Amino acid sequence: MKRASVLFSILLAVFAFTSIFVVKADPIAAGTKVESFTLPDAGGKDQTLDGLKGSNGSVVVFLSVQCPVVAGYNDRINQIAAEYQAKGINFIGINSNNTENGTWAKHAADTYKFPVLKDAGNKLADKLGATVTPEVYYLDKNNVLLYRGALDNDRSGKTVTDTYLKAAFDASLGGKPVEKKSTNAVGCSIKRLVTE
Repeated sequence: MKRASVLFSILLAVFAFTSIFVVKADPIAAGTKVESFTLPDAGGKDQTLDGLKGSNGSVVVFLSVQCPVVAGYNDRINQIAAEYQAKGINFIGINSNNTENGTWAKHAADTYKFPVLKDAGNKLADKLGATVTPEVYYLDKNNVLLYRGALDNDRSGKTVTDTYLKAAFDASLGGKPVEKKSTNAVGCSIKRLVTE
């Protein structure tokens, strides 16, 4: 009887904890223009999409301190960011996890070679429809969404056969339409607090 009571208490606690998070995001479609946004960087200074984007566009990438999938992608993210910054596409990291408020700034400064901004209250994640980390949104120089989803088809990085994001970059920079406009991003859920 005591064991059943303990098990019930644990299940109730797990339910209570997980119920404070809610995913309330529908992804925006390719061709949608994204309005410039303003969010604080790791130093507390407000930054805007229009101020950070490159001459050929930007990538908004949702990141996490604790997600092992993001950790597996970090080197690839930094490599792609450096390669395409030279071609006029700037990366902008976004941390929307409400559970990482105290750790994200130092992690961002230590890990990434591009600015990372804090999306308190998940406003940008909700607006774009982001649900997991890592998830990327490639915008052209006019902030029109060209591609949304995963960086590539293998989160381990060992057997990558489709480099979705790079293919979108190369098509766009070559003056061609992006063929694959969205893929399913796989990773850790963005932790949202219920505000209702």
